[in-house]
Amino acid sequence: MTAADSRYLRIEIPEERPDDRVEDFREVLHSYSREEAMLEAQRCLQCALPFCVEACPITQDCRGYIGLVADGRFDEAARLTLRENPLATTLCKVCYHYCEDACIMKGRGVPIAIRHLKRAALEFGDASLEYVPSAPKEQRVAVIGAGPTGLMAAWELGLRGYPVTVFERQPAIGGQAGAIPHYRMPNHELLIDLQRFRNFDLTFVTDRVAGVDFTPLSLLAEGYRAVLVSVGASKAGYPGIPGEQLPGVIPALDYLYHVNQGRPVVLGKKIVVVGGGDVAVDSVRTARRLSPGATVAMVYRRTRGESPAGEEEIRETEPEAIDFHWLLAPVRIEGAQHVERIVFQRMELSAPDASGRRAVKPVEGAFVTLESDTVIMAVGEKADLAGFEPALGLKIGTKGWPEGGRPGYATDVEGVFAAGGRSVVHAMAAGTKAAESIDAYLGAKAGRAAAPRPDPFGEGEVPPVYPEGYSGPVWKP
Repeated sequence: MTAADSRYLRIEIPEERPDDRVEDFREVLHSYSREEAMLEAQRCLQCALPFCVEACPITQDCRGYIGLVADGRFDEAARLTLRENPLATTLCKVCYHYCEDACIMKGRGVPIAIRHLKRAALEFGDASLEYVPSAPKEQRVAVIGAGPTGLMAAWELGLRGYPVTVFERQPAIGGQAGAIPHYRMPNHELLIDLQRFRNFDLTFVTDRVAGVDFTPLSLLAEGYRAVLVSVGASKAGYPGIPGEQLPGVIPALDYLYHVNQGRPVVLGKKIVVVGGGDVAVDSVRTARRLSPGATVAMVYRRTRGESPAGEEEIRETEPEAIDFHWLLAPVRIEGAQHVERIVFQRMELSAPDASGRRAVKPVEGAFVTLESDTVIMAVGEKADLAGFEPALGLKIGTKGWPEGGRPGYATDVEGVFAAGGRSVVHAMAAGTKAAESIDAYLGAKAGRAAAPRPDPFGEGEVPPVYPEGYSGPVWKP
């Protein structure tokens, strides 16, 4: 193999053996060594047009930190990473790495392992940095929801000197990130990220449920000058089929939360997960670890190629003794006092529509029955807006999160904003835009001119919004 050929091959990412890793929740993917990280980074072409940056919803300068890692300048790489990404320690484990999908090397071989190089930057560089707020402002802001949207907004507002209170219904910070299994993220990453927030006037209030303990309008009445609703989509979705309320049918997000929090979860020996996204994949892999000897299956109504789960997640799942069933849609769950079986309609793909997407349609008379004593539903989630004021005029995003229907994520009530996103990093991007809108709104109220994000490290120089060569985003909310 020539040196040119080797450039198209990724340095292998260290990984736990499948037979070993399913015994517990040990982390599956491990770090590069310093030398491996430098070699992988040296594969990067340092494109003049940074396709990777343009694909990143938070415009992380991945081209920049890759170049620094390639030179062994890990301290500078860590600083550059954290300059734009306050949840970098978390994202280097769980980001869907849209940057890698856009990498020009993907078309020639294997894309640069950008997410793992971010991890190397933070592990081998000096990541013990603290964010420095600007001069304090008097206008208090409330954020409802401590997930990625709310935390990113709290960072943006904290840097600008606002006192921020974040309300969270769960006992821990993180929102849906709290449901990510420990084999992907061992559970301390978010705490590492939040340590860098310690200089902000930031308060977390947990175990408080919006719509029950308070509402956006009641927070305004308490004296908050602006409120951001960032509650995400945490309410379980169901397909609406007979039998879905039988004992033994479990909503996926609740199940994953309980496992992470150490609460008892009872599973049977014939486990079927319905769904095709990352929550479904997390559910089957978790079930495999919790139930040695059980049969564990994931069933999705489309094909593998159309599964919304990340390709990396599917690849890691395949050797873990999981049964995959594609092109099956649930039609009913059967059982007397408990789940006993689930019946599926066989599906087939139809011709592509105008967008190029192929719909699925039933195969007449073709049904498949799977014996099951546990059904985990991972068919999507939606926002729990019980108790929220209708006057807000909230609209629902494509994956069930609420957002404001006016420009800048503003709702129909002055001073209340709402935002969310379809993945961790998309949610962070929404948090940034909502925080910028809140800053502009409060600045106008106080007679202040709008200003860009200040230097997160308090050194006075405002960092560039976009790296050299950036032409515009290529991603969708």
